Amino acid sequence: MKKLSIADIANQLNVSKSTVSFVLNGRAEEKRISKELVSRVEKFVKEVGYSPNPIARGLRTGKSHIIGLMVESISDPFFAQIAKLIEDRAYKKGYRILYCSTDNNTQKTRDLIDVFRERSVDGYIISPPVGVEKEIDALIKAGMPVVLFDRNLKELEVDYVEIDNEPSAFNATKMLVDQGFKDIAFITFSSSQSQMLGRLAGYRSAMSQEGLTDNVHEIDYNPDEEVMIATVQKYLSENKQLDAVLFGAIQAGSCGLKAINILNLKVPQDLAVVSFDDHDIFKLFAPPVTAIAQPIEAIADRVISLLLDRLEPGGKDAGPAKIILETELKLRKSHLSPVKKTIRSKKSG
Repeated sequence: MKKLSIADIANQLNVSKSTVSFVLNGRAEEKRISKELVSRVEKFVKEVGYSPNPIARGLRTGKSHIIGLMVESISDPFFAQIAKLIEDRAYKKGYRILYCSTDNNTQKTRDLIDVFRERSVDGYIISPPVGVEKEIDALIKAGMPVVLFDRNLKELEVDYVEIDNEPSAFNATKMLVDQGFKDIAFITFSSSQSQMLGRLAGYRSAMSQEGLTDNVHEIDYNPDEEVMIATVQKYLSENKQLDAVLFGAIQAGSCGLKAINILNLKVPQDLAVVSFDDHDIFKLFAPPVTAIAQPIEAIADRVISLLLDRLEPGGKDAGPAKIILETELKLRKSHLSPVKKTIRSKKSG
């Protein structure tokens, strides 16, 4: 069966092709097309199940109304929540989202950028791996709106939204010190991404300020969680002097808790725990885990608002926006010092 075209619809309704096109592209009011005619066109289109070719429509209007969203992993709870919120907001503004996972692979990211360019997306939202500066710079120079989030590429003058990684790690580390812990480890992923470097810097700054020795353990990300669990387990079993640990990311934290269980360590009696990125797994752990919660809704809102603004006429004229959002330290029980609790108990008695 032949797919209907705008010309076919125009012939069936005995109106011009331009009239049908204006109605389908939401320009009926602008072109002063009567509500009765708009209703006729919309009713007919719905009855015949017509859907416009987005590429052809993009060639006519100069816009595809598609936004490319590139994240590290769409299965990651953090990125999944961000993506859903962005998609909902974009849909209300008439845009569709195409998402994909880069797996932090530089070449894969380059290939995906090419795919999105071929699809003529109107703008890009990217959590970039290191090494794609040239490709993103080319997008910017071509006049394409680009918003980075979660991490940024300092070499580029580009819009980005991220959290205050360094202060967040500093404050969490300082809190553990104030609880009386001295041998505090920072278990994180080996990475040169800006957000991970910021967290490492915050931890080291707090330890240095307190005159304490760093205990940094970097692990390689592995799709096989068991490999990461074994890596953390080995490190903790070889460093029994540790009395607290700050995990630099949610995957490190969840794998770390499983390693702690395997080693039969009690939290916080044997090892106090704080982790970046709040998640249900941390609330269900016994005791519940203190976590550095990112403002998910605020991140998604600022990212999509920024991109939508750039897509408006004249929106590209303003200089790059550099938005830093604050985290919230969700205090539960995994960071509490057993010694301090004992002292308070004796005083109250």
